[in-house]
Amino acid sequence: MSSTLAQARGLLSGVKCDSCCLSWDYLTPGWCKVNAIKCNEPPAVISEIDCYTREGSQEASCEPAARAGWNSKIEYFLAQVGFSVGLGNVWRFPYLCHQNGGGAFLLLYVLLMLLVGIPLFFLELAAGQAIRQGSIGVWKYISPRLAGIGYSSCVVCFFVALYYNVILAWSLYYLGNSFQYPLPWEQCPEQRNVTVKECEKSSPTSYFWYRKALDITDSIDETGSFNPYIVCCLLAAWTIVCLGMFKGIKSSVKVMYFSSIFPYVVLFCFLIRGLMLDGAFEGITYMFYPKLEIWADIQVWRQAATQVFFALGLGFGSIIAYSSYNPKNNNCHRDAFTVSFINFMTSVLATLVVFAVLGFRAKDKAMECVARYVKETIVCSANVDQNLMPSFNYSDATSVGLEDYRNWFKQHGSSIPGNLTDCDLEKEMQKGVEGTGLAFIAFTEAMSLLPGSPFWSALFFLMLLNLGLSTMFGTMEGILAPLTDCFKTLANNKTKLTIFSCIIGFLIGLLFTQRCGNYFVMMFDDYSATLPLIIVVVFETFSVSWLYGADRFLDDIEAMLGWRPSVVYKYLWKYICLLAMLGLLGATTIRMFITPPTYMAWNQEEASEARLPYPAWALAVLSLLIIFAMMPVPLGLIHAVLQGRTRQTSRDTEAGQYSSVSTDDKCETPMTDMSELCQPNGTSALLSSTSD
Repeated sequence: MSSTLAQARGLLSGVKCDSCCLSWDYLTPGWCKVNAIKCNEPPAVISEIDCYTREGSQEASCEPAARAGWNSKIEYFLAQVGFSVGLGNVWRFPYLCHQNGGGAFLLLYVLLMLLVGIPLFFLELAAGQAIRQGSIGVWKYISPRLAGIGYSSCVVCFFVALYYNVILAWSLYYLGNSFQYPLPWEQCPEQRNVTVKECEKSSPTSYFWYRKALDITDSIDETGSFNPYIVCCLLAAWTIVCLGMFKGIKSSVKVMYFSSIFPYVVLFCFLIRGLMLDGAFEGITYMFYPKLEIWADIQVWRQAATQVFFALGLGFGSIIAYSSYNPKNNNCHRDAFTVSFINFMTSVLATLVVFAVLGFRAKDKAMECVARYVKETIVCSANVDQNLMPSFNYSDATSVGLEDYRNWFKQHGSSIPGNLTDCDLEKEMQKGVEGTGLAFIAFTEAMSLLPGSPFWSALFFLMLLNLGLSTMFGTMEGILAPLTDCFKTLANNKTKLTIFSCIIGFLIGLLFTQRCGNYFVMMFDDYSATLPLIIVVVFETFSVSWLYGADRFLDDIEAMLGWRPSVVYKYLWKYICLLAMLGLLGATTIRMFITPPTYMAWNQEEASEARLPYPAWALAVLSLLIIFAMMPVPLGLIHAVLQGRTRQTSRDTEAGQYSSVSTDDKCETPMTDMSELCQPNGTSALLSSTSD
């Protein structure tokens, strides 16, 4: 007796019938192998039967029988926004906006977000929602040879989690020190009634950051001992992350109800308070003043594209993991625009806050400068031509206006004996306004000038802690979700995997708690993620738009949403996004080779920062970080090729063991075949056919 089977054109998972369970291994057109499975096998085992097509177009673990989901759309939004909105929105975006043309940079940023950022964000959302797998499963589904992309994303997530949690440890340390008055970084300490020279040469906030918090060495070559306070804070940070991730998204989302919303409350409080400060208007004006000439600078385009790239969290796999918990009909197209818009507006809000407060700090510093040099002018007035002396009342130095002093200095300052200098407000704003320099030095100093400074300090560092926690949850999900999707043993022990991952993260993270640990944080931040993630997104874009096919991907989205997104996405994915990411990759690589990698070190003797080149061993470590992050891509390709050859050999040896199966038109789809097989008589007929 013969049975009819259509030529395999897709993937089939195991199907449980009344009398037996069957799985299909497609070998060559017209040939099939039937594997009988015990009927009492649990559904999870049946659903994960390996499926294979001869064309090599798809190979992946089938979707797990049961997959967690969001309880509501609000939870999903909190998770996606919490992951994408992180510390970079607060201390990276404002710096780039100020340094690269203010309003002109904002326009460039919006342009790149519309042309590159949102289409790629939509791509990852749709891929995760359609395939309902983590990053490894998604790219393996598209092609087995691309499985390494998902593993690379996991490696990069692990690298980022290592140093990102150290920043949370620093925030915890500052948060703990905020509950005292006066704040420990408001004044320089004294030893035997003498002000500490290192603090006197720099500032109280710089001294507290470099000497008290980090106890930093002069270079990365000097390791030093572990900082016990930071070690304890790092342990606390990893404990919080572990407890939040203990039960996957079910537990982490409960924390996100606070950690994703609280930062906005704090930002609005700071904005209202900041706008009432003297100098806030000047700070915001400096930020938004457009300098359109910067559009001709290729480095500005590179920095804007990189910021768009990291602001949305592309390439980490966390976007894919979170969207994989969505129902199939969720409008991921609208989600892409909504989350991107919230992310951008958060960056603008944070920038307003930062420059309102930094404007106040810069105005205070500039007025101190004016008072100091006016007093020096008074001392020299007896030996100076009275026609050169200022026309304003300089007898009271504190009453002199900044603009009055600057106008007088430009005209006659060079003719006055002494070391008079211009008191430039913008130069004051440019000091320490990026990264940790903004959060732990400049902004901290500004808050110490406010009435009720401990309250504002505690609020600020609690905000940083919550911003970092939401991002850490997403980063950890980018590691755990793909691994548990691909490996059944890990899926059955997800809680143990979470605890184990956090313990390993803490132990390796001790590297960053040494006295030279800050230099390693900068190394990981600058090099462990940037280049590998760009390469990952290049492969993602190419695999979806060219290998899988942009039209085919839009068909899948249409099947999910019930309507077809604009054909514009096809051309954006195939050309604009791909060329933009390749350009960013080329610009980043060229810059790394042209400009030798350097880091900002703290010189204790000079009490100032100095940019130093990385030593040879550090360059080797830096290179290994990039190589380790990218190694899974070629390894995954090689593994898939070798596996394909092994299966080809296996098919050649088994080809004679099975009978040819005729085909006809009534069994046009694989699902039609399986529906026939599940009839009471269909199964026995097929078995007798294969035994003939």
